[in-house]
Amino acid sequence: MTTNSYTNLNIKPDEVAVFAIGGLGEIGKNTYGVEYQDEIIIVDAGIKFPEDDLLGVDYVIPDYSYIVDNQDRIKGVFITHGHEDHIGGIPFLLKQANVPIYAGPLSLALIRGKLEEHGLLRDAKLFEIHPDDEIAFKYLKLSFFRTTHSIPEPIAMVIDTPQGKIVATGDFKFDFTPVGEPADLHRMAALGEEGVLLLLSDSTNAEIPTFSHSEKVVGASIQKIFERIEGRIIFASFASNIFRLQQAVEGAVKTGRKIVVFGRSMEKAIVNGIELGYIKAPKDTFIEPGEVNQYQPHELLIMCTGSQGEPMAALSRIANGMHRFVTLQMGDTVVFSSNAIPGNTHGVNQLINRISEAGAKVIYGKMNNIHTSGHGGQQEQKLMLRLIKPKYFMPVHGEYRMLKIHAGLAQDTGVPKENCFIFENGDVLALTADSARYAGHFNAQDTYVDGNGIGDIGNAVLRDRHELSEDGVVLAVATVDFKSKMILAGPDMLSRGFIYMRESGDLIRSGQRVLFNAIRKAMNDENANEASVARAMTEAIKPFFYRELEREPIIIPMVLTPDKK
Repeated sequence: MTTNSYTNLNIKPDEVAVFAIGGLGEIGKNTYGVEYQDEIIIVDAGIKFPEDDLLGVDYVIPDYSYIVDNQDRIKGVFITHGHEDHIGGIPFLLKQANVPIYAGPLSLALIRGKLEEHGLLRDAKLFEIHPDDEIAFKYLKLSFFRTTHSIPEPIAMVIDTPQGKIVATGDFKFDFTPVGEPADLHRMAALGEEGVLLLLSDSTNAEIPTFSHSEKVVGASIQKIFERIEGRIIFASFASNIFRLQQAVEGAVKTGRKIVVFGRSMEKAIVNGIELGYIKAPKDTFIEPGEVNQYQPHELLIMCTGSQGEPMAALSRIANGMHRFVTLQMGDTVVFSSNAIPGNTHGVNQLINRISEAGAKVIYGKMNNIHTSGHGGQQEQKLMLRLIKPKYFMPVHGEYRMLKIHAGLAQDTGVPKENCFIFENGDVLALTADSARYAGHFNAQDTYVDGNGIGDIGNAVLRDRHELSEDGVVLAVATVDFKSKMILAGPDMLSRGFIYMRESGDLIRSGQRVLFNAIRKAMNDENANEASVARAMTEAIKPFFYRELEREPIIIPMVLTPDKK
């Protein structure tokens, strides 16, 4: 058995272990591992954006305990590309385990920016990699090949182990007319001929039966849209979609518009894109924010963040009239060059409504061909399977139904059903050249990031937040003297988010009587103390409110004594 503190794992010395710390049964949080004896390779370290029910949570990251507990065996974290769901967790990981990070030039630039914000850049161990590189350790050797995605420099990982090759695709599509470098189809086919033990493949669009549209189609649509708009254009997209930003820049140059950029992540993306040669424009194309009013509406393109309806992003502030340099005006056209991420649909729709109410035109949705997915549909997933020809298959990066569909596609392309593994985060697949089996499970639960707090928000806190958001809170206060068994003041009640105090006099007075009787009864006990009286107050008032209003607010009892007043 491999030496570690996870005694329920049954990994034999000659077996290669493959697992996910995040990325299975979900979209986001991609973090995968390949382990052989005293060497572990991690592929990606992403975050997941919280669903609406995770109130106040900023990000969801994996539980990094397995990496932390085995950090002396971690040879490096290897990054497939620079999207948040693949690099966003790096600062949080490095705070717990300062392991080496390997990434392409653009991904590394984005990572450096993140680490600088967190004060981690100075001590970080960062290494630049390219598709033609090979990196060898004692047992494991890595090589790479180009794929196609919605950000430059996507690479797939080939991890050569003593038992065979393991290929991790990262996010991919097959775009035969890409904006950037084409995918290395020859290398994929060569790997398939050489023999691949296991394929870990992107399942995001497993429910889409067709090919994804080429990014060139989007570029042509953007150009046509720009040509027919006479007023200002406000262009909102994912900041990390450098290819999309370049096509917007090209559209602005061809239609004689100057460009102003709003939103910190968009500004960083433009700077990185220009420095690395992915965004090209004449020197005077970009102008400073303060110069906006010096140009006519038909001479301006505003590129900004906020395509997902984020309340504090540039587009939302523009729509709400809170932006320092720009307010919406008649004749503006706002172009959403993105689709709403699941969970963001309501916020995006609200933003579109606000923009429309302000008199601006909005262009969005599939009918306008202004967005295409960076993930391949079923035909592309089958093509990857046909090219790589893996002996074993483990779908990754997708919710359960997507993983299941992808496993079915693998079977359609010739992978035996018993060789397909639909796992959960923390499950371990043990491989040899001739065998594959489940080898146990380790803890890989979600960790919540709230402000500067990492992992200090648990289910109890989230449950309280839900109850506060649904039924509010009631503060019940009384001053008592345990020696004389007297209620000296109160009980009084203060409500927030539960009832409107000024219009609920009868209910409050009835509630005070309930509290008074409960306190007096609790005080009769010779062992009465602050805790027992507070408990009696809660147990009495909670059912009272439910009987009267069928609501269950959070009750916060406060028992004061004369020396504490």
